[in-house]
Amino acid sequence: MDAAGERSLPEPGSQDSRAGDDIEIVVNVGGVRQVLYGDLLSQYPETRLAELMGCLAGGYDTIFSLCDDYDPGKREFYFDRDPDAFKCVIEVYYFGEVHMKKGICPICFKNEMDFWKVDLKFLDDCCKSHLSEKREELEEIARRVQLILDDLGVDSAEGRWRRCQKCVWKFLEKPESSCPARVVAVLSFLLILISSVVMCMGTIPELQVLDADGNRVEHPTLENVETACIGWFTLEYLLRLFSSPNKLHFALSFMNIVDVLAILPFYVSLTLTHLGARMMELTNVQQAVQALRIMRIARIFKLARHSSGLQTLTYALKRSFKELGLLLMYLAVGIFVFSALGYTMEQSHPETLFKSIPQSFWWAIITMTTVGYGDIYPKTTLGKLNAAISFLCGVIAIALPIHPIINNFVRYYNKQRVLETAAKHELELMELNSGSAGDGKVGCSRSDLDSLPPEPVGEEGPSWSSRLKISHSDTFIPLLTEEKHHRTRLQSCK
Repeated sequence: MDAAGERSLPEPGSQDSRAGDDIEIVVNVGGVRQVLYGDLLSQYPETRLAELMGCLAGGYDTIFSLCDDYDPGKREFYFDRDPDAFKCVIEVYYFGEVHMKKGICPICFKNEMDFWKVDLKFLDDCCKSHLSEKREELEEIARRVQLILDDLGVDSAEGRWRRCQKCVWKFLEKPESSCPARVVAVLSFLLILISSVVMCMGTIPELQVLDADGNRVEHPTLENVETACIGWFTLEYLLRLFSSPNKLHFALSFMNIVDVLAILPFYVSLTLTHLGARMMELTNVQQAVQALRIMRIARIFKLARHSSGLQTLTYALKRSFKELGLLLMYLAVGIFVFSALGYTMEQSHPETLFKSIPQSFWWAIITMTTVGYGDIYPKTTLGKLNAAISFLCGVIAIALPIHPIINNFVRYYNKQRVLETAAKHELELMELNSGSAGDGKVGCSRSDLDSLPPEPVGEEGPSWSSRLKISHSDTFIPLLTEEKHHRTRLQSCK
């Protein structure tokens, strides 16, 4: 502000500096002019707008600690903030609550509420849930970025043993980290398919051979292939367990439990075959081995480790328990009702196939699910009418929850893609920030980030963790860190 503007500021104790309910205040937020009155603002005296009523008595320093500019001629306060968010925040003075309009970033809106000193308790519950969801997304982005930074960072203070563990973990758990890691992931995927095919081919009678007792067993070649696959799975699991940073969490993870269930039957059946005959009858040993061989189907679930689509489907089903429960409830009620009606209507026919209501449950199940094996069917006119109504109701009951389940799948799949893109965007911004801060360059390559030194401990200056905290939101632009660029950051968020 020029010298004339400074002289025209009201002096402390002047008539213009009084505060009261009759004061009229003009604010200009991002080019939008708004006239406010003291009796309205005094309802919430701790907010920034309420503090404007008494700021004239404090002079230049007090005025410009609350706003960006001030016109003493018009008595107008200027704020370089988002006008759309301000229109929502100002509702607290009129209605006692704040609603966030559609299209406004929740995190930026929270920052606006903090700037205007309006407590988050005035935010409506529907908007709070949206804010919580956005926070979870940003935390997930920050977690992914931190994992990538942990992989890229090298701590010279760590011992050789710890560095070796990190390299093995990165090699086995992150196929995108290098070309050899990708080759190993593809090889593991192929071995899962081969072991599953071998398990199926071993049941073909033409491919089986006779043992010394005349019993059919798997071909030795297929057994050797399966043994090689199990050896690979065992080695892979032990190396991942050895290199895991948290071995308890690793052992209790669902996918790792699946890996154990896929490997364990082979060794248990091998032990029973060689040692079990001494402790129990040979027949019992063979039955136990056969049961354990059936458990080998668990290895097909190992495919989920290498397939993001299967992981997304699993998550969608977990999020759709309510819809699936609703489907089961509909079917259960329909099965009970139509089986009882079918049993009652078919009793008059001398060759009825409906012997009891529990036996009719099977007919109701295959009818409502439109399978229709034809082993049990009605023979009376009323029974046929009941069957027609039952499968129509079954089609409707099955179709109702399908749409929410598909929506959950699509929503989660799209969300994962957005999070991956956002994490890459954060890394690019951090590369740009580190390059401009370190060498005066506008940006740097991924190889430059690989060569960054470890994060200093106890040293002043921005660290990786602080930069990560700053760049939690994809609305942040590293080169625009001053307050005067806040408006630009808000515009880039929309």
